[in-house]
Amino acid sequence: MQLNDTQLKNVLENSKNIAVIGLSANPEKTSHRIAAFLQEKGYRVFPVNPVLAGQEVLGEKVYASLAEVPEQIDIVDIFRRSEFLPDIAKEFVKTDAKVYWAQLGIENDEAAEILEKHHKAYIMNRCIKIEYQRLLED
Repeated sequence: MQLNDTQLKNVLENSKNIAVIGLSANPEKTSHRIAAFLQEKGYRVFPVNPVLAGQEVLGEKVYASLAEVPEQIDIVDIFRRSEFLPDIAKEFVKTDAKVYWAQLGIENDEAAEILEKHHKAYIMNRCIKIEYQRLLED
């Protein structure tokens, strides 16, 4: 189910752990800047990037896959191209993560169908930083 603003605000207020799929080690990249913003706002960020697995980004160990993250994940924030969303959705539904979030400019109908079929909450084509600022800082 696609979340509305009230649900979105509730998710942002009550979440603690965010897995960031596609987090880059490059501080110039959007994924890095947004993950740093989330840390500043008090969220624990779990980087997920198979290329960087075992390294550290933003002071956190990088995991190769969502399944390897050792703690409960509230939000899975995705910085991958739209064609990768169905595979990420398939991995997501196998976890107990709560919300699947595809960043601004990223959406995929097949991924939405997978998430709907499994009754999972999701957001697509919206930036978590913009939504945080809009819903929690106004």
